[in-house]
Amino acid sequence: MRYTLLAYFLACSLIVSAQTTKILFVGNSLTYTNDLPSLVEQEAKSRGVKVRTLTLAYPNYAIIDHWNDGEVQKYIKSEKYDYVIVQQGPSSQNEGRRMLIEDGGKLSKLCDQSGAKLVYFMVWPSQSYYNTFDGVIKNHQDAAKENNAILCPVGVAWKAYLESTKDYSLYGSDGFHPSPKGSRLAAEVIVDTLFQNE
Repeated sequence: MRYTLLAYFLACSLIVSAQTTKILFVGNSLTYTNDLPSLVEQEAKSRGVKVRTLTLAYPNYAIIDHWNDGEVQKYIKSEKYDYVIVQQGPSSQNEGRRMLIEDGGKLSKLCDQSGAKLVYFMVWPSQSYYNTFDGVIKNHQDAAKENNAILCPVGVAWKAYLESTKDYSLYGSDGFHPSPKGSRLAAEVIVDTLFQNE
């Protein structure tokens, strides 16, 4: 009887584990401002989806900085993640585009080897560089297509909201980092994208 109960509890534990989606966030202050990963967990929970996140994010980091540190490789190899969500600056210029595609490609291969799926978190430009928004969108779309990755089009939703409402409250006080409202929008788009069939 004791072994039967033990087997039952182990089976239940495995079922719960299998139902939890594990996400690794790799980014910079646009990810850790307002603790976006926690907002994603909360938004998913409100829709009946259990998510556990881990965050690797430092100020001013691009994908190449994480790669050169070597930390992200250890994280991806040490635990089974369902998704690895990468984020860097707006990346509207050629250098940013190259990093999104080439350095994102390195992570994509590593994810493939580890059974995870690479996801791009498309961001937005600062208010002072709003004219670069189309470049931000295009470069993220191209990078996701090139690396067979999922694209969370937060920037697209951000631009649509701004242009339909003329309300810039998604931006924080510095005109670049997200306000709590901006981060909540990002969380909603990420959850919509990853769990649209849930």
